[in-house]
This record gives sequence, C-alpha cells and structure tokens, in this order.
Amino acid sequence: MPFVNIRITREGATPEQKQQLIKGVTDLLEDVLGKNRKTTFVIIDEVDTDNWGIGGEQVTELRKK
Repeated sequence: MPFVNIRITREGATPEQKQQLIKGVTDLLEDVLGKNRKTTFVIIDEVDTDNWGIGGEQVTELRKK
C-alpha cells in the first residue's frame, strides 16, 4: 500500500493540476512497481512560502528578489 506525500508551496496550484499530480503519481507507481492503484494514497500538502526556507531564507523573500 504505497503512501506518497507531495509538498508544494501554496502559490495557486489549481484543482485540475492537483488531480494531474495525483493521477500521474498513481500511474507511475502502477507502471513502474506494479502497485495496485486502488490502494495507492497520494496526499498533497500546501505550505505557505513564509513556512518554507531554502539556504537560510524564506521562500517569500527569495521570490521577491
């Protein structure tokens, strides 16, 4: 029973894009590893850019540069 957690910044991914991610990851696990799609779980977490840092800086500040 695969469990996949995708984390993205909260910057406007549409419901359609999220559906594409869920389907694409499910298809990939089925195609590559032979996993049952009915027991494959995909969760998308959206993180505010203030709560995500790279190289010691918030993504919010990096996006301003």
